[in-house]
Amino acid sequence: MSRDPSYGVVDREYGLRLATCDPAEDGPIWMVNLMRYRERAAYADGSDGGRSGREADDEYAPVDVLADIGAEVVFLADVEVQALGAGPAWDRVAVVRYPTRRSFIEMQSREDFRERHVHKEAGMAATIVMGCRPMEVPALPDGVVEVDWADVPHPPTDDDGPMMVIHVLSFNDPDGAERTPDHMSAYQRVAAESAAAQGIRIAGWFSVEGTILGDGRQWHQVRFNGFPSRRAFMAVVNDPRRLEAQRDHREVAIADTYTLMTRATIPFSEAR
Repeated sequence: MSRDPSYGVVDREYGLRLATCDPAEDGPIWMVNLMRYRERAAYADGSDGGRSGREADDEYAPVDVLADIGAEVVFLADVEVQALGAGPAWDRVAVVRYPTRRSFIEMQSREDFRERHVHKEAGMAATIVMGCRPMEVPALPDGVVEVDWADVPHPPTDDDGPMMVIHVLSFNDPDGAERTPDHMSAYQRVAAESAAAQGIRIAGWFSVEGTILGDGRQWHQVRFNGFPSRRAFMAVVNDPRRLEAQRDHREVAIADTYTLMTRATIPFSEAR
């Protein structure tokens, strides 16, 4: 990444960390990509190549290169509703698991990878790419049990199937000086009861160790929560107890956030 692409700013300090990671301490890294497309592709010659921005990105997709280095796309979804978060309005979310941090950086210099970048440059309006590691998922509160999707109030239907809700979080004080963790724990205890009754399935929670490409903002966590339907998630959103806990605790803890309601085209693979 010798120069910044048109769709984001490279964090070169984090890039150096990825490239020089001690092999003894290196290991898998999950790159979470938020993508906003141009309406029409914009190639260097001034043409759109007969493609939309999304189609140009599909042309770029380096699936064979990823496979060659032992990486894989473990999740891909279209954003149906952006419930929270200022612009950009994201179109798609992808998660790629790389076998090591170094492998992500080394891929950037491969000729077969670089040849395709013209399509990504043409199609992408903005993107955030976060290097993530899996977190331990908190247990459900005592007395709260996981509910089968056949038994929830709003089960999946042909018209309203499973939905992955993605929370991208930046905390006011991730070190805890203002009791951010306590506020989030208090909120999560209340939200978990409501979400469990609606059939929540946690696909993976991740801590963000760095943002290799973005707009300068710092992010701390990305959470992937599955629901049997959009109606099920909205029942949680509108739960009065959860709304009270959101006001008293979640809003105190969070500095910036995106909540993205998505439909998966590649369902989440096991992340732990």
